[in-house]
Amino acid sequence: MKIKHLFIVSIILLSCNRNAITGRNQLSLFKEADLQQQSLTQYRNFLNTNKVLSKENNKDAEMVTRVGAKIAHAINEYYSSKGLSSELVGYKWEFNLVKNDEINAWCMPGGKVVVYTGLLSVTQNEDALAIVLGHEITHAVAHHGNERMSQAAIAQGIQIAGDAWTKNKEQTNQIFNSVFAPSAQVGFLLPNSRKQEYESDHYGLIFAAIAGYNPQEAISFWQRMSKSGGKKPPEFLATHPSDENRIAKLKEYMQEALRYRKKN
Repeated sequence: MKIKHLFIVSIILLSCNRNAITGRNQLSLFKEADLQQQSLTQYRNFLNTNKVLSKENNKDAEMVTRVGAKIAHAINEYYSSKGLSSELVGYKWEFNLVKNDEINAWCMPGGKVVVYTGLLSVTQNEDALAIVLGHEITHAVAHHGNERMSQAAIAQGIQIAGDAWTKNKEQTNQIFNSVFAPSAQVGFLLPNSRKQEYESDHYGLIFAAIAGYNPQEAISFWQRMSKSGGKKPPEFLATHPSDENRIAKLKEYMQEALRYRKKN
C-alpha cells in the first residue's frame, strides 16, 4: 500500500508543470494535442446536433464571431509579447452561437467556442460578452481541463504511462466527457476549481482589455448574473466562487486590466 502511495506521489511530482502564464504548478498528465483532437470531435458532434445560428443572417451570431475574433487576437498578442506563442500551437479559433435558453458559454482545447443565446440576455452588450469569452478561453489556454482530467485520473488510479486513450479508453473518455462535455457538471476537487475560476477571471479581464473592451463591465455583468440565478449553494459546496467574492476579486484585478486597455 505504501509503495502504491509513493508511486502515485512520484507521478504527481513528475507530472507537475509550471503554467507559462499564471506561474502556478499544474498536474498535466495528458498531451495537449490529444485533448485538442478529442475536443474537435466532440465540438463537431455538438454543432451537428444543435441549432447553430449563422453569422450571415443573424446579428447576434455575427457579434459573437466578431467579439470572439478580437479576443483571440488579443490572446495571440499577449502570448507573443511574452515569447510564448508556442503555447498556442494547434489553436484554430471558431466561435458559434447556438440557440439554447441556458445562460452558458464554453471553450474547448484548440479554441472551439460556443455561446448560448440565453447568455445574451445577461451580457446585454459587447463589453460583457468579451468578458465572458475572455474568461472561458482562459480556461482552455491555461490548461484547466487537462489539470482536472489529470486529477481525476490519479483519483481513479488510471495508469497514464503510454497512451491512456488506448490503454484506458473507456475510463479516459469518461473523464474527458465529465470535464469537457457541454453538459458536464464538474463536482470534484472544488478548491482547485475555484482557483481556476479566479485565474480565468483575472486573465479574462486582461484579454478583454487588450481587445479594446472595458474590463469594468465585468462588475455589472456579474451583478446581473447574481440576480439571474436561483437559490445557490454556499461557496464551499460550489465549484464557482460566490458572486460577492468573485466581484471583490475582480475589483482587485481591475487596475492591472485597465493598464492594458490604456496601452491599446
